[in-house]
Amino acid sequence: MSVHADRAREQDEARQAVERGEALPLAELLGRVRAELGGELVGVSFERKRGRWIYEFKVVGERGQIEEVYVDAATAEILKREGR
Repeated sequence: MSVHADRAREQDEARQAVERGEALPLAELLGRVRAELGGELVGVSFERKRGRWIYEFKVVGERGQIEEVYVDAATAEILKREGR
């Protein structure tokens, strides 16, 4: 499957999860957690892990390090950070 097809599938899954009330819209979730992410947001993905929807943010920190931040899509709770 192409990268474009993967992104389209991911967007469809996110839209459907939001419509079913299983996830917050990305803009609303970012409004809640943006300050906690730190650094510059350079990527986002949406996937189901362990029975819940997760937004995965890629952030470039002040010193150029890349960090992945996993956020529960329904509650906006930051679950895990990797790459600090």
